[in-house]
Amino acid sequence: MRARLRPIRESDINVLEEEAATPEGVGDFQWFGYRSFQKMRKRVTEDGCIGPDSGAFVVDVEGSIAGWVSWVKHFWGPEDTSWSWTIGIILFPEFRGRGVGTAAQKELSDYLFSHTLAERIQASTDINNVAEQRALEKAGFQKEGVLRRAQWRMGRWYDQILYSAIRERC
Repeated sequence: MRARLRPIRESDINVLEEEAATPEGVGDFQWFGYRSFQKMRKRVTEDGCIGPDSGAFVVDVEGSIAGWVSWVKHFWGPEDTSWSWTIGIILFPEFRGRGVGTAAQKELSDYLFSHTLAERIQASTDINNVAEQRALEKAGFQKEGVLRRAQWRMGRWYDQILYSAIRERC
């Protein structure tokens, strides 16, 4: 399956919202309760969900919406010099375990390294999410360490593993 990233269209949002409306749709590691998509609708209208500090793309597989990827600036010091991108992915059930997540995260990283000055892109995943750990590693990310009790989900705290990809030197 070939995953392709593209800007989110207004017509995509109903599909994204419907698929993300249940724990089964987003998966156990991404279920944070019911969420509103009004912010995404507003962003699509205002800037196409592509801005200087954050953004999102649809993951398209052969004309079907497989999920979405997102990015947001994360600051490690002064905002003008010490930032990186933090990326995330939501993949719908029928597209999991087929290499789509790996391909989408690799394509997003390549896009961000090609079109921004970022030196670092990072992602985190639940310590028990072995599939996402493998996907990140196949996409070129390296494990950095464990963030203890970093995510509140389903009534308790969960450890996360931090991964990063660094811009290749020319």
